[in-house]
Amino acid sequence: MSYLLSSWRSYPGPAQGGIPHPTTKSLFALRAGDRKVRRYQHNDTTVEIRPGLKGLATIHDKDVWIYCISQLVEAMNRNYKNVSRTVRFIAYDFLVTTNRRTDGDSYKRMGEALERLSESRIVTNIETDKKRERAGFGLIDSWHVVERDGDNRMVAVEVTLPEWLYRSVTAKHVLTLSPDYFRLRKPLDRRVYELARKHCGSQPKWRVKMPTLHNKSGSQDKLYKFRAAMKLLAATNELPDYRMSIDANNDMVTFYSRGSKGGRAQMHDVLKSGT
Repeated sequence: MSYLLSSWRSYPGPAQGGIPHPTTKSLFALRAGDRKVRRYQHNDTTVEIRPGLKGLATIHDKDVWIYCISQLVEAMNRNYKNVSRTVRFIAYDFLVTTNRRTDGDSYKRMGEALERLSESRIVTNIETDKKRERAGFGLIDSWHVVERDGDNRMVAVEVTLPEWLYRSVTAKHVLTLSPDYFRLRKPLDRRVYELARKHCGSQPKWRVKMPTLHNKSGSQDKLYKFRAAMKLLAATNELPDYRMSIDANNDMVTFYSRGSKGGRAQMHDVLKSGT
């Protein structure tokens, strides 16, 4: 099964402008406890992301978003009645699907993730589905545990997504993610995969300058540390759907889609460079 991430698009395409969204400027922290306020602006559209008391929701917390969005899209594709922005799911299923352990500590961390998602706030006048709004809201509107078992663990959970995100999903502004996304444990690796999905998609390749990739990733590390992390990721070849190639001389990174088109593009580039 493929999983889905809302692209939170405020525009039909890059040529028409718009505000950075979660696949170009991250709403989520790469490190736990991050309390930095993020501000993005494009033309008349602004987005400010404010962390809660426990810090900004992390990229691992975003798994709740991905899981809920995937459940919504599945329900819409099956033409289920009474689909709404409130999603009920089994906590155990979420943990297994997102490649987490199912011990007591994992249930506790899931609860902490839900708290960070609801406490992290957005103030924006972003436009989705041809409606512009100026408002403040959480990354999720609310959550609560529906049932608990004998050990007081959460069993079923209800999460209400914010209206703007729900409109984005129903407008089919979503990207598919590989199930192997959840096997990526390093936050930066997940972020880089999201950027490759957004910019390369099903094209044969995407070529980007290392400093640009560093900026898009939201990494707080120095550029030289980011370069080292990208070289390691390319060497391990662990990124789902894409192969990475580092051009140290020109400080560039190229993402090739896994498959015949990407393979031909990479071979062409190798022959062209003479290496």
